[in-house]
Amino acid sequence: MEEKVNPRDVYGETLIKLGERYPNLVVLDADLSKSTKTYKFGQKFPERFFNMGIAEANMISVAAGLASCDKIAFASTFSVFVPGRTYDQIRMCVAYSNMNVKLFVTHAGLSVGKDGVSHQMLEDLALMRVLPNMKVFAPSDPYQTGRIAELMAENYGPMYARIGREAMYVIYDKKEIEDIEIGKAVEVRDGDDVTILAHGTMLYEAIKAAEELERKGISARVLDMWSIKPFDRDAVLRSARDTGRIIVAEEHSIIGGLGSAVSEFLMERGINVRFRVIGIRDVFCESGEPYELLRKYGLSREKIIKTAEELVKG
Repeated sequence: MEEKVNPRDVYGETLIKLGERYPNLVVLDADLSKSTKTYKFGQKFPERFFNMGIAEANMISVAAGLASCDKIAFASTFSVFVPGRTYDQIRMCVAYSNMNVKLFVTHAGLSVGKDGVSHQMLEDLALMRVLPNMKVFAPSDPYQTGRIAELMAENYGPMYARIGREAMYVIYDKKEIEDIEIGKAVEVRDGDDVTILAHGTMLYEAIKAAEELERKGISARVLDMWSIKPFDRDAVLRSARDTGRIIVAEEHSIIGGLGSAVSEFLMERGINVRFRVIGIRDVFCESGEPYELLRKYGLSREKIIKTAEELVKG
């Protein structure tokens, strides 16, 4: 489980496969195709690849227009620009109009490192999950990234997926990836004392935390919550009742992300559960190497372990 692969490379390669499968699939980029890896699709299908330049809002509008002509439109850039610079177009042209546009963005969270706060997008899940019609995903494994792109192409409607800049640990085998479904969590590890819900880069940290917790006598269940909207309510409800303690770990603001979605759901159902969210507090973050920033802001297995111990012993 220690192999690392960059999910951006998997995304670029998957687009080529999808282009071969769907002659009506088009890809748009905003002058960052070497970084998002969409250039691979452009080399294979130049007539279906559109570099819109540094004009992200226009890219979204054009994607919606192409979708209105029965195209499956994938649009990619950095997450700080989509949704950061393009929210009005996403809201009106894509979500409200219920267009078949797939927003697949890269360089999310703290993965941009030294580029700093101007490029750190830590509120995108909150912005996107509040939009009607929009589905929201955060791949937790590089090859899972490719399968999620396939699911986005196979299913109609507005969708948003985010990956980081850095390579990710390989967690799943091919069969496990093929079986994923929108709105369904993946139970990576069973446990009775505490449940850890994670997505993206934090899933690997959650798994490592669970292994260490087991050595400490604490049994931790780990769920991969890659599908954030819709999320797996049945799995969350079952885990809350089984373990009585839930930790949400995400490379995102603690406001409006998966942690908020889960807490809203549990409160509405009247579930009495001990609950913590590990994420970015209500702050803008500093510049630095990605691994340094993750540790500084508590997005680590050590933080998960400490939180689990507090919940179990408290």
